[in-house]
Amino acid sequence: MKKKLSKKDINVVLNKLEKLYPHAECELAYNSPFELLISTILAAQCTDVRVNKVTSELYKEYNTPEKILELSQEELENKIRSCGFYSTKSKNILATCKILIENYDGVVPDTREELMKLPGVGRKTANVVISNAYGKPAMAVDTHVFRVSNRIGLVNGKNVDETEQQLMKNIPKNLWTDTHHRIIFLGRRICKARKPICEECPINEECLYYKGKVM
Repeated sequence: MKKKLSKKDINVVLNKLEKLYPHAECELAYNSPFELLISTILAAQCTDVRVNKVTSELYKEYNTPEKILELSQEELENKIRSCGFYSTKSKNILATCKILIENYDGVVPDTREELMKLPGVGRKTANVVISNAYGKPAMAVDTHVFRVSNRIGLVNGKNVDETEQQLMKNIPKNLWTDTHHRIIFLGRRICKARKPICEECPINEECLYYKGKVM
């Protein structure tokens, strides 16, 4: 069985995703690049729903690097505890806020390279920030994007880095950000990790995973 779709089938999938989720966007709630950065750090191994619940309270008072640094690590931990890994995340957030003030005048940088210098910020987090906060084309590969794009056959990547590189090669640059969101929507609503609802999926005619199940 083939492991990747043809260019023609990839375009069919992209068109179907656009029709299915024409207005897909980042589901983290934020009002500034800084808020998005902190929310994305908190979202590691945590749901956007949980993060939004936590930040809806946190950002009422602590929505700038300067404000966050008014908190001790223990105080911040208590505010973000339900997001999981609260000790590591609080250390990274406080360190990031300090660096933003000292090196960037409190402004979140708009390049992947500069963002990845910040504690707790990997390539995926950096891509989320530059694409959503700054409108730069990027393909952020989280667990949903990795799972769904490999299942369908948009890519055949062994890891997130391979998956990102192949997605950028197989998808037009102007569609990177929108497609990223649409794949996440599909992963959260239909192509779930444990029990994908294949029979209801409008992409099952092209999907290599589904073809393998029914053959």
